[in-house]
Amino acid sequence: MEASDVTLLGMWACPYVNRAQLALKIKSITYEFIDDNPHERREMLLKYNPVHKKIPILIHGDKPVCESLIIVQYIDDAWANGPSILPSDAYDRALARFWAAYIDDKWYPLVKVLRQTEKQEERTSLIQKLSEGLMLLEEAFVNCSKGKPYFGGDNIGYLDIVLGSVLGWLRVTEIVVEVQLLDETKTPGLAKWADRFCSDDAVKDVLPEIDSLLELNKKIQAFIKAGGFK
Repeated sequence: MEASDVTLLGMWACPYVNRAQLALKIKSITYEFIDDNPHERREMLLKYNPVHKKIPILIHGDKPVCESLIIVQYIDDAWANGPSILPSDAYDRALARFWAAYIDDKWYPLVKVLRQTEKQEERTSLIQKLSEGLMLLEEAFVNCSKGKPYFGGDNIGYLDIVLGSVLGWLRVTEIVVEVQLLDETKTPGLAKWADRFCSDDAVKDVLPEIDSLLELNKKIQAFIKAGGFK
C-alpha cells in the first residue's frame, strides 16, 4: 500500500489519534500523517468528518473512517494479512468491545476532569471513582489475557491499544494531582502490563514523551484560565 493511499489526520498528543497510529504500526502500514490542531477546524477536517468535526480521521483511498475505536477495527478488517488486533473468538471480541466502551464512556473522561479540577473534595471523589475503575480493569485484564502478557494474549491487541493509548495522560494527571492511580499494590497485573506495553518497540515509536505532554498540559491550562474553549 502506497503512503498516498493512507492518510491519518490527527494531533501528536491526542490518545485517540495514537490508537490509530498504533494499529497502523502493528499492521506495518505505510501512511502519511497530517498533524493538525483540531481547534482550527481546517477545511480537510470539515470535508472528511462533517458530522463530529474532530480527529482522528483515517483516509483510505479518499474514503474517510472516523472515531478511534471504529478506525482500529477498520484497520484490522481492511488489512487482514497482518497480525490480528481483535480476538478471533466471537465472545472475546464482544468482551473486548465492552471494555473499550467502558474505558471511553465511563473511566477515561474522569481522568481529564481530575486533571482540570482544583477543588480537593471533587478530586477525592474522582480519585475514588478512578481507582474503582482500575480495579475493574484489573479483573478484565485477568479474564482477557488468560495468563498471558497482554489483553490480546501473547501480543498487543485491541484492548491493549485502547487502554494503552491513554497511559501518557494518566501519568500526567498523576503528576499534576500528586497521586498514584495505577498502583501495583492494588492492581499488580495492570501495573506490570502498563510497563510491558510502554516498553514495546512499536509503542515507543508512537506514544508521546511524558515531558512533552506535561508542557502541553501547562499551555492548555493557561489557555483555559485565560478564557479559552468557550
